Amino acid sequence: MAATTRSELISPATRVAFRSHCTSISLRDIAAAWEGQGFAPVAPDELNYQDSGVRRTSFQSYAQAVDWNDRSHVDRALLVFEDLMRVARREEWQGRWLEDLVVPLERDGLKVDDRGRILWVEPVVRTHDLSGLSDPSGILAELDRVHRDLSDDPAGAIGSAKQLIEATAKTVLRERGIPIDENAKMPLLIKHAQKALSLDASAVTPGPDGTDAVKKILGGAAAIAVGIAELRNRGYGTGHGQASAPTGLGVRHAHLAANAAITWCELMLDTLRDPAAPWRKAASAPPPPAT
Repeated sequence: MAATTRSELISPATRVAFRSHCTSISLRDIAAAWEGQGFAPVAPDELNYQDSGVRRTSFQSYAQAVDWNDRSHVDRALLVFEDLMRVARREEWQGRWLEDLVVPLERDGLKVDDRGRILWVEPVVRTHDLSGLSDPSGILAELDRVHRDLSDDPAGAIGSAKQLIEATAKTVLRERGIPIDENAKMPLLIKHAQKALSLDASAVTPGPDGTDAVKKILGGAAAIAVGIAELRNRGYGTGHGQASAPTGLGVRHAHLAANAAITWCELMLDTLRDPAAPWRKAASAPPPPAT
């Protein structure tokens, strides 16, 4: 089934905001910002955009050449956005132009610091970790929700962080061809997913994966994932109706949950795609002789 959820790291809304921002920026500055980061415009006959504004059209001709799913492309495009914002500061623009750019950036999980740099609020699961999956749509949907809610809705971000772990665990089991129990509680689901990748503490594996140090880290990773689920289940994340809204919940708690969830998910996805991971050797080993 084709994925219906956007996987782009920067939303169309943010790109539209910066395209509109370019209405009052010279063509020379637009080109300099993009080309300074190594981007070239698409050919005019390839441009899927029509606008009477030549400056907006110029912006779009470069923006269309960006792979908005690729972290390295996106990081360079964000430097372009910084340069376009710098033009406005240099020319001392008045009005709400900065707010019009900052709000959509925040919804994408980004912030603008005092120096005008655009920074990720929390780590992003690297897109190449998803490229080998048969269907990454479940993970992408939860990542999208985490990014959307992180600044404005801590409870929503915590609920989405729990769901991101659940989606990743089920994706691992599906990719390994292991039946998924849709009714399994989170601790059991996490345990099964780690066991499927020989990441459980009981796995006997050679090399660093079999050391006590790595096993302690793996045990801590599992505890992190379970802890996020418990935080959500205690009423601090969305997913259950509450008679009273939780108090004391702040953005830092959302950051804690999001960062922890992404750490666990990257561990699972890195191990799943690693051609030398111990689980591959265990999967290819011949069965023991019958006795």
